[in-house]
Parts: sequence; structure tokens; C-alpha cells
Amino acid sequence: MSTHLTCGKLFDGLGETAADNQTIVIDDNRVSFVGPTADAPKPGGRDEIVDYSNDFVLPGLIDIHVHLSYGNAQANEDVDMYSPPEFRALRALAAAQKVLKSGYTSLADPASTNRVSTSVRDGINSGMFEGPRITSSGRQITSRQGLGDWYPSWIGVPESSVGVLVKSIDEAVEEIRLQVKDRVDFIKFTADGLNRNAKGELMACFNQQELTAMVEECHRLGVKCISHARGREAVLTSARAGVDILFHGFEMDQEGLDAVVESGATLSPALTFLVNTVEFTRQGDPCFKWRPNMNRNDVEIASEMLVEARKAGVPFMVGSDSGFAVTPYGEWHAKELEIMVKYLGFSPGQALKCTTSENSKLLREGNNVGRLADGVLADITVVKANPLDDITTLQDRDNLKDVWLGGKRVDLTPTEDFKPYNWEQSYRQWNDVYTRDRVAELAG
Repeated sequence: MSTHLTCGKLFDGLGETAADNQTIVIDDNRVSFVGPTADAPKPGGRDEIVDYSNDFVLPGLIDIHVHLSYGNAQANEDVDMYSPPEFRALRALAAAQKVLKSGYTSLADPASTNRVSTSVRDGINSGMFEGPRITSSGRQITSRQGLGDWYPSWIGVPESSVGVLVKSIDEAVEEIRLQVKDRVDFIKFTADGLNRNAKGELMACFNQQELTAMVEECHRLGVKCISHARGREAVLTSARAGVDILFHGFEMDQEGLDAVVESGATLSPALTFLVNTVEFTRQGDPCFKWRPNMNRNDVEIASEMLVEARKAGVPFMVGSDSGFAVTPYGEWHAKELEIMVKYLGFSPGQALKCTTSENSKLLREGNNVGRLADGVLADITVVKANPLDDITTLQDRDNLKDVWLGGKRVDLTPTEDFKPYNWEQSYRQWNDVYTRDRVAELAG
């Protein structure tokens, strides 16, 4: 029995426009035909016909920056220390299902506690649970001062952290080999250092020799690598090392951009985290005094250079950095598309192509997802309003009509939010130190 979807407008993920009056035919879990309705095979007596003639049909959406094990964290300690990895795996499955119900049929997780995300991936792939297709790294590899080595030296990097500390090239290579043995899909480095140089800039936490050796080992073992690189130096060393994808790139300069162009690397900014921090942070939040202004400045700086990168032909992928309190699961995945249009000069069609066929280049499934073409997996998102007219409609929960995963319709009934345990989070009783001067200041 086949399933015939009649589509008012169809965006195939390979171009930047939509075609009218198209039909998709699904056999088993794959697309067997996509094209003009007039050319489609005639439905048989037992075939199912689904009418989307008033709707907009596109490939299942993809977010390549979802941290499933973070649990909508409010602090670094919440990410790493309080809940055990076994509980995080159960919580990550619930998070993945929220992502699916928001119209995203595939995701990539760059930095996961232990083997949490790869285990959730395997549980879904085995058929034990319903969930999106997951492509995952293991723990992000860091050095001293790098992202992931954010605790004091007398605490170190806990085994339950999403980061793993390496102290030499040999240790880095061994960690890469271990993660590949544990069946990760790609490797993630943190190239930024939290210390700043004499110019006040972020430093790279790996030198060029170290990072190049790590990238070479990844590629020798047949896995792609992602670099967390916000700062000028981290972008430059990452591009020169030959990383496949650079996350962020906010403080990239012209030298770094030239290196990115020469290397053929892809950029994935993940500006949603910054924009949400600016828009959502309130006076009672501990970071209110510094982070919104810092991130507002980051967005301005990033927009300038990322626009230049787009003009230079650098390919872009789309990720939301979901998993934090300002980017909770199932809520803001499509906001990155709005930001690309608003700040970076993408057309809605270009942004949609980035989050479908471009994003698929990182995934385990490759060309089998992120597009609507003969033979691909039947992962499909159906919305009522045309996102090519208004990209923000993808953030409207009522606009989402149907999601198909492998030729089967997903039940979009919202899952109830589970009640968190007190021990999942760091316990802060006060957001301030109430000296007499501070109390007088607040009273004023």
C-alpha cells in the first residue's frame, strides 16, 4: 500500500523556491515519487491519499546544535554535576521527543555527557522508542582554559562533565580513538580559551600544532570534526587545521575569513542563544548585569563578519544551541532561521535550504534526509502558512500541521512537562550579597 500526499506548495530542500501542485508518493519508509501531480502514479484502491493542497510541505527540518543531555540548564553545574548520567539519558530521550514534535525530524548533538546521546540514538534506531534521527559526538575535547575546563583546578573536570580534558597531543589522539571506538558520529573540539590575551581577545586553547594533529587523526579515522570557535584566534587556527564545521565565529576577522574560505569549512553561528539571552534575561537573573549587554555586542560584531562570510561563498548550517534555560527543547529551533534572515541577509528560501539539505551533510543519514526526492527517507514537515513569505511562521506552534518520520505520521500531542527534582540543579538561595550598601542601593 502506498501513501499519496497532494501538496499545495512543495519545497524540496535542494533549491530556494517552492513548486505548486506537487505530489509525494511514499512506499514503506521512503519516497518513491515526487513531482507534478499530473505526472504522479494513480492511487490504487488500497492506497492512502492525504490532502495537503492548502498547505506548505518541506523536508523534515534539521537542527545540528542540540545538547540533549543538558536538561535546559541554568548553570554549568546543572550541565555537569548534579544529575547522574543514567538519569540524563532518560531525560535526553524526553527532550529528543519534544524536538520531533516541533517539526524537527533530525538533530545533531555536539557535546554530550558520557555516552548519553549515542545511547538515546541507538535506542531510537533499534525501534525501542520513537524519536528523531540523532547524530552525536561524545564529550567535547578541551585543554586548560578551554570551554569544558570551567571549574577551579582543585575540582578539575568531573567524569560526568560534557567536556574531557587532554594535556598533550598524545592524550588528545587517544581520546579521539576512544570516542571513535565508542561509535560517535563526529568529534567536537573547544578551540576557544576562556583566558584573554593582551588585546582583551579570547585565546585559542590549543596551539596550531596540537589542533592540526587532532584534525588529522579525526580524518584518518573517517570522522568529521567540529570546532567551537568564537574568538579570532580560535577561528584562524581551526580553519588552518582543516576542521569541517566551525561553530559561532562571532569574533572572526578578515584573516580568519580568508582561512575559512581557503579551507572549505562550513559555519554554523547558533545566534539564537545570544538573541534569546538579550531578549529574555530579567533583572532577577544572576547574569543580568553583564551577559545581555555582552551578547548584544556579540550579535552586532557577528552579524558584520558573518554577512561577509556569506558573500564570500562560505556554506552555512543551522543550529539553535538548544538545551539551555534560554533555548529549551522544542521551543526555539526555528528562531535561528529568523535570525539568519533578519541579521545575516539570507532569504527565507536560502535559510530553509541551509536547515535541510545543507544540514544533512553532517548527519549519519547524509543525502537520505533533508530533501524530498526519489528514494530518500520519507521525513516530512507540513505547515499551514508559507515560510517563504514569513520565516517566523515556523515558530508558531499552531502552524505545524503534520510531521512524517520514515513514512509514518508522528503523534503531535504535546508531552507533559515532567517535574524536575531539586537535585538536578545547583542550589542557590540568593542571587545577591545583601550588604548594607547593597540593600540601600536596591531600596533606592
